[in-house]
Amino acid sequence: MLDAAARAVIERHSLGYVASVNPDGTPNLSPKGMMLALDDHHIVFGEARSPGTLRNIRERPVVEINFVDVLARKGVRVRGCCEIISRESEAFAALRPSFDRWGALADRIRHFVRVRVEAVKPISSPAYDIGAEEEALRSHWKAYYQGL
Repeated sequence: MLDAAARAVIERHSLGYVASVNPDGTPNLSPKGMMLALDDHHIVFGEARSPGTLRNIRERPVVEINFVDVLARKGVRVRGCCEIISRESEAFAALRPSFDRWGALADRIRHFVRVRVEAVKPISSPAYDIGAEEEALRSHWKAYYQGL
């Protein structure tokens, strides 16, 4: 399900916006910065400070995650079912070294959430529909953010 292009977006832009559903049916959107594509069928993120997201996933284990390259205005949206992996488990110990790139933050991970990918869709700005080119968008948005 996760092709090379989708995996590349996740690798380069590991901040994923995770949408889950609150008990009252309203959406919960929470950015997660420690995110990896494990393989073609799984994404995993480290949960360090997300009690609402965990509660929602325990009750309704389906999420959608958006990854966006803010300069190119492209990305990928991934939907799937979740499994919560507790810190005391062997699965947690096996996954933990993959998160060393986040340094001391990785030590704060309380759970991993493994998402079995069910659907992947591209995200693309409407600017492309009217002929914008990626390099022009990158230049424009890079200048914009540098000016903030």
